[in-house]
Amino acid sequence: MPNHYNERWVGPIKGIRLPLADWNSLQDEGITTIDQLAAVADRLERLPGIGLNMARVIREELARLSAVE
Repeated sequence: MPNHYNERWVGPIKGIRLPLADWNSLQDEGITTIDQLAAVADRLERLPGIGLNMARVIREELARLSAVE
């Protein structure tokens, strides 16, 4: 049986692939653009629903995306 918790999905922020739980947490916080996400990158783990692991995954995606540009 697939583990959808760890599977990465394309969401509303182009180029970023995150687990569905991450997208849901970001959406709950009203974060829908790369600029908004970058603005809170240093305090992601303090947002409701985003723990240390989710924050790490999001930061890795941000770093990957900035390396591509």
